[in-house]
Amino acid sequence: MIPMTFAQRVLSRASGRSVVAGDIVQAKVDLAMSHENSALVLRSFREIGAERIWDPSKVVILFDHRIPANTIKTAESHREVRGFARGAELPHFYDLGEGICHQVLPEKGHVRPGMLIVGSDSHTTTYGALGAFSTGIGATEMASVWATGEIWLRVPETLRIRIRGKLAPHLRSKDVILSIIGQLGADGADYKCVEFTGDAVDRMSVASRMVLSNMSIEMGAKAGVCFPDATTDEWLTGRVPGWSGIDGDYGQNAAPDEQMDVEVSSLAPQVACPHQVDNVCDVTEVEGTRIDQAVLGSCTNGRLEDLAAAEAVLRGRRVHRDVRFIVVPASREIYIEAARSGILASLASSGAVIVNPGCGPCLGGHQGLLASGERCISTTNRNFKGRMGSPSTEVYLASPDTVAASAIRGEIADPRRV
Repeated sequence: MIPMTFAQRVLSRASGRSVVAGDIVQAKVDLAMSHENSALVLRSFREIGAERIWDPSKVVILFDHRIPANTIKTAESHREVRGFARGAELPHFYDLGEGICHQVLPEKGHVRPGMLIVGSDSHTTTYGALGAFSTGIGATEMASVWATGEIWLRVPETLRIRIRGKLAPHLRSKDVILSIIGQLGADGADYKCVEFTGDAVDRMSVASRMVLSNMSIEMGAKAGVCFPDATTDEWLTGRVPGWSGIDGDYGQNAAPDEQMDVEVSSLAPQVACPHQVDNVCDVTEVEGTRIDQAVLGSCTNGRLEDLAAAEAVLRGRRVHRDVRFIVVPASREIYIEAARSGILASLASSGAVIVNPGCGPCLGGHQGLLASGERCISTTNRNFKGRMGSPSTEVYLASPDTVAASAIRGEIADPRRV
């Protein structure tokens, strides 16, 4: 028997039959997640005549994009979803304060290797860092999943990216994925399951792997996966009830449809320039570009190691007087740990503004919109025109180290020389 790729293995189990790339399957969903757009899902759910969720234990709803409510419309939407969650007796409803969905679900033990997870948010690919096949779907699709617990999917081809070498100081997985996106382009992995492998990935923490999986969608991937290993096992222990360890082969020995080799030992800090994520260059090419705002956070880089990396750059220094430096921990758990360890106090002492866990400025919801003509450097995942405020703004994407260095200088800066 020919070994199955990761995507084939998960979707064969979920559909109850052996599949190959290109097959259309009706698959049983292991977990369905939605956030504030649950209000849109709920309307479609009612329109199709559904009366109850197929399995409340497999649905997670939480608020993270506009919290606390930034408008009356948002407040009304929150109230509607809260009422629905109570009426449906959903055991996994997280109100404001817990943090960003893509951090909270893994933290709360909802994500396990080999699962099929769908979420009404494009960055649901994040859960692939723990070995799940996870992908974003629309609100109408989610309404159908709520009602039936199943979804139609095309089995994707596999692109295996082998990342080799040791990252130099002040280089992060964010630099790695930006470099890859720059090489492949915004559609370079269109509807593929991207498998991230190699010794560089083996050395990464789960938090760093989450960055790879999270931003795989920015090159068009259907899913972005890191194979489960001892690092995964250690992270899941204590988080997943009844966790008994990594079990079995997840497709590491299968031949991918395509393969790409990436050497990162000599990689320079990367920056994605306006207004496309694949518009990537070395930091040296845009060094000296004046900024008005810097943002550290999001489902991409709001984890403890990200906050710690920025704090290490800023320690004993001050944010430039002309820069608004906004720090957004990805979850309550991270916020508390960063506070206990002194990271938040140090960042605040340097001039950063700490806001509550959530998506906030990343999507231009609130907590840091940009005025016309302003420029921001951010650890977030998208820099489309108007993403963080006025359509005339410019957003640059970079690692926590580069963002912190830039906040000090008041201009885009190379963290290796600050």
